[in-house]
Amino acid sequence: MSTLLDVILPVFIVLGFGYVAVWKNYFSDAGVDALMKFTQGFAIPCLLFRAISTLDLGQNFDLALLFTFYTGALCGFFAALFGARYLFGRDWEDSVAIGFCGLFSNTLLLGLPITERAYGSGALQANYAIIAFHSPFGYLVGITAMELAKAQGTALGAVPRKVLTAVFKNALVVGITLGLIVNLTGLPLPGVLTDAIDMMTKAALPVALFGLGGVLYRYRPEGDMKTILWVVGCSLILHPAVVWILGHATGLTVAELRSAIITSSVAPGVNAYVFANMYGRARRVAASAVLIGTAGSILTVWGWLAILP
Repeated sequence: MSTLLDVILPVFIVLGFGYVAVWKNYFSDAGVDALMKFTQGFAIPCLLFRAISTLDLGQNFDLALLFTFYTGALCGFFAALFGARYLFGRDWEDSVAIGFCGLFSNTLLLGLPITERAYGSGALQANYAIIAFHSPFGYLVGITAMELAKAQGTALGAVPRKVLTAVFKNALVVGITLGLIVNLTGLPLPGVLTDAIDMMTKAALPVALFGLGGVLYRYRPEGDMKTILWVVGCSLILHPAVVWILGHATGLTVAELRSAIITSSVAPGVNAYVFANMYGRARRVAASAVLIGTAGSILTVWGWLAILP
């Protein structure tokens, strides 16, 4: 019970503040949009830039860790994709958008603060290694699958260009890429610049959690419940189960296993809705999966924290 109270609930209470603020009209939809634009376009890219630019790449970029986490993510993607197509009769484009929900965990707004509260800031190195590849990998898989579904055998030559353009227009990918450049080149940054970036990073997670609460109120469930629950199961149950099995098989350290499990056991990220909205496909399923999955994360994370060493 102390884990629930001390580690998990503070994160969800901040999220709940945003939900109630929009519900009771203390905060407008336009204000929520502005908060999310600030966090996703500026503050979180700054957070990722600083984390990646100072990360010990040789020590923390363990191929076993990345293989374990992203194999689990792909299992979630294909289970949600084929479930949507063959169990619920959605067309291929809807199915890809639904599959993206099973692929894209909320590694930043839930996985990062929960891991920090549970194990301390020194335990986040494996989280940042996972996050460094998360947006590039997720959007690469999702956009490629969607463009193939849309092409249906025609104009396949344009798919790689569309995929790369979309991936590298993403602000999170830009922050990660710039961080890698600074890290690999050893480029010194003036203290006044790093101090300014650090001020931005301090606002990133609490503001983003508050804004996410407002987003979740906006997209309350309205039908398609069987499909939504299937997606939530792929995200909250299948993904961490695969990570648990592979993590032990590949010999992950305790710290890596903790980060990989906590990060994989949280809800689909708000980017699942962003992706669905970008293509105008399965938006209600994606938004509702984020909402219900976020509530369900309280139980899944609590359970895994009790099991993890």
